Amino acid sequence: MDLQLQGKRVLVTGSTSGIGKKIAEKYLAEGAVVYINGRTEARCAEVAAELASLTHAEGRALCAAADLSDAASTDALLAKLETEGGIDILINNTGIFEVKAFAEISDDEWMHYFNVNILSAVRLARALLPKMLERDYGRIVNVSSECAIKPLGQMVHYSVTKTALLSLSRALAELTKGKNVTVNSVLPGPTWTEGVENYFDTLATEEGKSVDELTGNYFADHEPTSLLQRFVDVNEVADATVYLTSNRAMNGQGLRVEGGIIRAL
Repeated sequence: MDLQLQGKRVLVTGSTSGIGKKIAEKYLAEGAVVYINGRTEARCAEVAAELASLTHAEGRALCAAADLSDAASTDALLAKLETEGGIDILINNTGIFEVKAFAEISDDEWMHYFNVNILSAVRLARALLPKMLERDYGRIVNVSSECAIKPLGQMVHYSVTKTALLSLSRALAELTKGKNVTVNSVLPGPTWTEGVENYFDTLATEEGKSVDELTGNYFADHEPTSLLQRFVDVNEVADATVYLTSNRAMNGQGLRVEGGIIRAL
């Protein structure tokens, strides 16, 4: 299927690993010009070279190093991107998560989560959306989570920021009426990434169990409503994200890629 993304200029934030890296790879396969974002130039260059070497990567992979939790660093990146032709598609994937008891989450931690998970998306959309509306073409996808609808008690701060992203997406979509610009969210469920793998490695060491033992019973014990009964694959999230930006009729939507965990019509 031709998704008509050849030559589109795409910024995928937090794309040096995990879901973001796989999304970047999918856009490259569609012939897009993809900016790889992370906090260091060296890591961005490493991943850009890796993705560019893939046999199915028909697009171009470029570097867009910046700490998106910092306003000045974000502004510098935006200025660079504007001089190089601007951005057609913005994927706000940058985010942090941690299992922590609610009573132990300090004000500073709350502000840090909002700054990284919410304001990084706000800063970029605030700068790029007006230009998309002016050109009458643009796509924004905010990577939220099933936690946006089914909050987790063990990650209250993370859940709240993902709900806020869902609201941000719908509110910004209201500004696109009659334009060839869309703003959507994608809501992955528990997805097997490097970060999740590291989490289970640590947990296995602490509990004296194998990773297979912990993950084998994870869905039966912790996510019994899952119809998938396994971790979502990064390819599944990436495919859904790219599809969202190819379909003009999908605007203001929250596309769930969570394996049926959320029991709702």
